[in-house]
Amino acid sequence: MVSSTPPITQINNPVLRGFNPDPSILRVGEDYFIATSTFEWFPGVQIHHSINLVNWELVTRPLDTVELLDLEGNPNSGGIWAPCLSYDEGSFYLIYTNVRSWDDGPYKVAHNYLTTAEDIRGPWSDPIYLNSSGFDPSLFHDDDGRKWLLNMVWDHRRGKNAFAGILLQEFCPETQRLVGPIENIFLGTELSLVEGPHLYKINGFYYLLTAEGGTQYEHAVTLARSRKINGPYEVHPNNPLLTSYGQTEAILQKAGHASMVETPEGEWYLAHLCGRPIDGKHCILGRETAIQKLVWCEDGWPELAQGGATPTVSVEAPAAALGNVNQPTHQKLQFNRPTLDIHFQSLRRPMDPSWISLTDRPGFLRLYGEEPTVSRFRQSLVARRLQAFGAEASTCLYFEPQTFQEMAGLIAYYDTDNHYYLRVSRDEAVGRCLNILQADAAEISEVLDDEISLPETGPITLKVKLAGDSLQFSFSTDGDTFLQIGPALPVKTLSDDYYKLGFTGAFLGLCAQDISGQRRPADFEFFTYQEWT
Repeated sequence: MVSSTPPITQINNPVLRGFNPDPSILRVGEDYFIATSTFEWFPGVQIHHSINLVNWELVTRPLDTVELLDLEGNPNSGGIWAPCLSYDEGSFYLIYTNVRSWDDGPYKVAHNYLTTAEDIRGPWSDPIYLNSSGFDPSLFHDDDGRKWLLNMVWDHRRGKNAFAGILLQEFCPETQRLVGPIENIFLGTELSLVEGPHLYKINGFYYLLTAEGGTQYEHAVTLARSRKINGPYEVHPNNPLLTSYGQTEAILQKAGHASMVETPEGEWYLAHLCGRPIDGKHCILGRETAIQKLVWCEDGWPELAQGGATPTVSVEAPAAALGNVNQPTHQKLQFNRPTLDIHFQSLRRPMDPSWISLTDRPGFLRLYGEEPTVSRFRQSLVARRLQAFGAEASTCLYFEPQTFQEMAGLIAYYDTDNHYYLRVSRDEAVGRCLNILQADAAEISEVLDDEISLPETGPITLKVKLAGDSLQFSFSTDGDTFLQIGPALPVKTLSDDYYKLGFTGAFLGLCAQDISGQRRPADFEFFTYQEWT
């Protein structure tokens, strides 16, 4: 019988668009999985699934309890850094870091954990604490049955190389703890800032894949190999294996932090981090995941199938790839289901019924107002990733604030220091009113000098449209006729590259605040998200 499913010849990069960095790729049988970093967003770790390396579906976020992941109070771009997903003898192993402090001094407070599951959708086991010596941990399952933890080691001392190398220590599955000596097996190369280790055993060699150069525009993938797991490691003769540094014409910038996978037919691919700047600098979609094809040379080293080290947008798909290419996303989410759509995440805490409900007002999403948008603790905020340069989001809000301390609305969010917020509130002189709050490099202000008066009751439809380098808010009191509010605002504010160093990406979502502590609720009738090319 001839399959009716068409063959796919090309992988179109990035395969995971919008804030999906640090990919850890894995194949189990015919199924591929990629785990990516989520930082301060909850639940932790995104896992996508594919059967062809071309089309990917978000299937789970395993770190969905406070026991597995406590993020409350974590700094911006703290939390989950560079998870590692692996599989052995019927179980998935997920290694992850919870970074509690990273940008306020010489130290990194980075705790590393392990959780396991027999099914990728869980349930996942209680976390096993491993160490705190550095970040980017990974687990390697050797063919002799032994298991090894790798992580970069952070040296906080003045005058030292902070990225001090890659540590190796054995993990004992029986006692569920690290055992034996700790060895520094790789100090990195002149590219510097060695991190993100992944280990593979291929044809008698241990191949150590690391990231170097830092996660901005000098990012790179370094490969080294050894006959012994603890080295010494010989660096690839044409290192780096992958980088876009200095290639200003390359669409995929910031290329680095990679992992490898072999198809059932023996083809090899490299999943890696990348970014697409809109103006040569600002990546408003955050750091994304792309895939490149590898070929093995006679000397036993891999190289990019296209030659050189620069990643490309179009890549040859596996010979067995079948399916239909994914189309731009168009969602209108009605809140009449028992669970929230998987694309929504919250900030730093679980979606607990105490602050978010789909049942308190059937057919609506209810958010109970809590702390302001600059809080790193208890925000009432749910949002989804921005995954296209052209997109639009909207909602219909039922909210009758009683004081100026009560707010609710539609938010375009990067972090507590940078966001735009179209919010409904109350002013003593104007009554129920509308304005845009702006957090720009940690400075909070109102975009409009004067509040816009709204009817005292009734729904308000809020909309934000992003096109290229700007976004525009609008609103409607009848659901049909929309009025623009405020000027077009620069989207670069919502990027990693705008203010300080950040690692996440832009989100569009819903939120409510009640700074008085009365927790007045706001009800949202729907949320739409539409992309176009």
